[in-house]
Amino acid sequence: MSDITTLGDEFNNDDFNKKLREELEKNKKMNETLEEYSDDSFWEKVKNYAKDAGEAVLTPALKMYYAAQDPDTPVWAKTTVYTSLTYFIFPIDAIPDITPVIGYVDDLGTLTAAFTAVAAHIKEEHSDKAIETLKQWFG
Repeated sequence: MSDITTLGDEFNNDDFNKKLREELEKNKKMNETLEEYSDDSFWEKVKNYAKDAGEAVLTPALKMYYAAQDPDTPVWAKTTVYTSLTYFIFPIDAIPDITPVIGYVDDLGTLTAAFTAVAAHIKEEHSDKAIETLKQWFG
């Protein structure tokens, strides 16, 4: 049990400082990636990994993408969508995408959480566009 006199010792710990620096570096890289999000990077990731990721991952991604393009979608929802799509295209994942079968589980989880948050703003026309795009890719 720590008391106030030993609390300061924990913050002087080299391991703590090292972990803090690592977390700050990760946050810096994530912020840079958020700033670098573009439609082109989204479509490039989708194009390169469409068959591997499959429809389960791409369906919510595309529906949200089309919803974010809609001027009627509120800014907070667009921010949620673009953040989840940025994670989807970010090359460093909790579970690397090159890992067979389970490589897209973290992407799907992130996309599902975002989809749930913005579901009220995903219109039928967004779903229709997503389905049409998937039909073109998967037949």
